[in-house]
Amino acid sequence: MNLRSEYDAWHKRVFDSDPEHEDASSPWYNLVRESLGPVAGLQILEVACGRGGFVRELAQAGALVIGCDFSGAALRVGQGKLEHLEGGASGAAFVQGDAQKLPFATASFDVVVSCETIEHIPDPGAALGEMYRVTRPGGSLLLTTPNYSNLMGLYELYAKLRYPGRQDDQPYDRRQWFLQIRGYIRQAGWNITRTDGTVHQFPFIPGRNPILLPSLEKNRSVRKLLSPFAYHYFVVARKGGTG
Repeated sequence: MNLRSEYDAWHKRVFDSDPEHEDASSPWYNLVRESLGPVAGLQILEVACGRGGFVRELAQAGALVIGCDFSGAALRVGQGKLEHLEGGASGAAFVQGDAQKLPFATASFDVVVSCETIEHIPDPGAALGEMYRVTRPGGSLLLTTPNYSNLMGLYELYAKLRYPGRQDDQPYDRRQWFLQIRGYIRQAGWNITRTDGTVHQFPFIPGRNPILLPSLEKNRSVRKLLSPFAYHYFVVARKGGTG
């Protein structure tokens, strides 16, 4: 089984377990919403859109949005939900493609959104370079990805030693920390303009769910200050030049 087939099986399993779940309810999308503001008329690409919840939301808000994903199984779910959306979402479309070689013309989009994606891509530099290529001069990248420069990172090391045969939930998953993330983005040509983070959690007791501190999410200044230690790191970057 190749990686694409593994992701098809993973998406089917996740969807079958909870068909009504909206992937746009994930906490990192709150950071993207804050930064996007009004989207009417913007041409937006979401790379690795999964089952398309955020694509539908952006289209309903007036964006011209394309959701691109490696998995045909994920896109079939997204297309099915789009077709049954009350009121429709004529500004949305789904395209199957590999983030490392996006099937779009150069300088096609005002904004590229990439949530919890680069850690699942074998060559993150190639993917970020492709996101840069398809963005118009002056356009933006809004990216989130897990960050392990925190107690969750230490817990991962403990779990690796304690359970050497432990398997990740997704077929491919890379551990990284915020300085690596920033390096990948800059090397692809992007100018980082802002960072933030979400989900501050503390895995104090092995075998138990981490303790969450949701109060930190409400204070943007504190949240930004603690972003290098947040579990999900958020970067806003800009492509040089003018549109």
